[in-house]
Amino acid sequence: MYHDTRDASKRVSFRTAVMQGMDPATGGLYMPDEIPSLPKSFLSRNLVPSFRDIAFETAKPFVGDEIPEDELMAIIADAYPFTAPIAPIDPTTYVLELFHGPTCAFKDFGARFMARTMSYFNRSETDSLHILVATSGDTGSAVGSAFHGVPGIDVTILYPRGKISPLQEKQLSTFEGNVRALSVEGTFDDCQKLVKTAFTDEALRGRLRLSSANSINISRLLPQSFYYTYGALLIRDRGRYDNDIDSPSLIVTVPSGNFGNLTSGLIARKMGAPIRGFIAATNSNRTVPDWLAGGSYRARPSVSTLSNAMDVGAPSNWERMNALYSLDEARRLIAGYWLDDAGTMEAIRQCNDRTGYIIDPHGAVAWRAWDDIRSGAMAALLEGKVVPPLSSGLVGTAATAPEWARDCAEKKCVGLILETAHPSKFGETVREAIGREPSIPERLERVMNLPDRSQSMANDYAQFRDWLLANLG
Repeated sequence: MYHDTRDASKRVSFRTAVMQGMDPATGGLYMPDEIPSLPKSFLSRNLVPSFRDIAFETAKPFVGDEIPEDELMAIIADAYPFTAPIAPIDPTTYVLELFHGPTCAFKDFGARFMARTMSYFNRSETDSLHILVATSGDTGSAVGSAFHGVPGIDVTILYPRGKISPLQEKQLSTFEGNVRALSVEGTFDDCQKLVKTAFTDEALRGRLRLSSANSINISRLLPQSFYYTYGALLIRDRGRYDNDIDSPSLIVTVPSGNFGNLTSGLIARKMGAPIRGFIAATNSNRTVPDWLAGGSYRARPSVSTLSNAMDVGAPSNWERMNALYSLDEARRLIAGYWLDDAGTMEAIRQCNDRTGYIIDPHGAVAWRAWDDIRSGAMAALLEGKVVPPLSSGLVGTAATAPEWARDCAEKKCVGLILETAHPSKFGETVREAIGREPSIPERLERVMNLPDRSQSMANDYAQFRDWLLANLG
């Protein structure tokens, strides 16, 4: 069963949580009543289980008897003809490459599972299900790709005009058929507000069956936990050959915007993934690091940065993080870090110079966070040194440092960095940083030659509502 983050007395089935997306009455997000543990016998196998096996064992208790096991395995097999390999770039640093799906971004992992799960639940319905999704970069293309051609379901993608990379916009604006894109004059937060307002509009919901494909939908959030467990087990299996650290603490650095990805990691850890802690690595939209450091959550307008998918000032999934852990518990697990655009450019350059690895701007924020923290920033924090309020870097004080801080200061940690998108999606930024563009996968190159089919939309709910009724009703 799943409960509402704003009213725990409201409990629904997995199917309802998936098909509604969020509670239409309260605007709350759905969370499972309990986080199950994976069997120790499964996690401790001599050979690391395959990605699909991990996905199946992880999903099974969350689905319960609402999807038969053979149907669940068929969903997983169809969703994942790709995996999430790790790339060691130095003896204590690994990159989890999450860009091997069809749209070259980590959102493929959640979107493809969600699309197939919704399609399964929608079989008995006669009316179309209308998916509304706001995107700050890669979510929309992953969702559009996952749902394209799926009968009985259509998708409307809202994105902030001029605030995503040209290649990302091409991926969003070139769909046709049951997927369409709206180019909104505003920020990601404006797009997300339009979507959330539609979900709480009772009159609109009386005429349209609506659901969400953002990470506010539990069926997109849960499958992102699959690759945390997979990556952590792979590192545990091979780590002893890469360094001389005895039983190292694994710290996962997560480029974070709407914080669905980090929430998925927290769920994986609760289920038994061998992860010691996390670094929440953000750009100048540092709402959650400031919460961890100061104890007060204060949403704010988003600002545009080079790592645009993280340009979120009011992250929806903070509600879920707050439901999983108290502030003190979150501080014990998570370190907060933020980086400005100048630091991001330098991180892309330094990562390439020192390791030969070409990393995208979001992964670069994560790489710099991990590199700073393992190279003395955490030790300095424990010694009482504090980063000035307006300077980027590790936030907090010795009193708010995570429980794994001493391990890191004493060089007993290894790091896993989530590379959430292929660097070619940000070719201009990467070229400016390292002097050359990364190679473009063929599946992205094809998109550049397709016509733009997006429609312009003002940041105005009345206009958005009228458009929905005219085009979907």
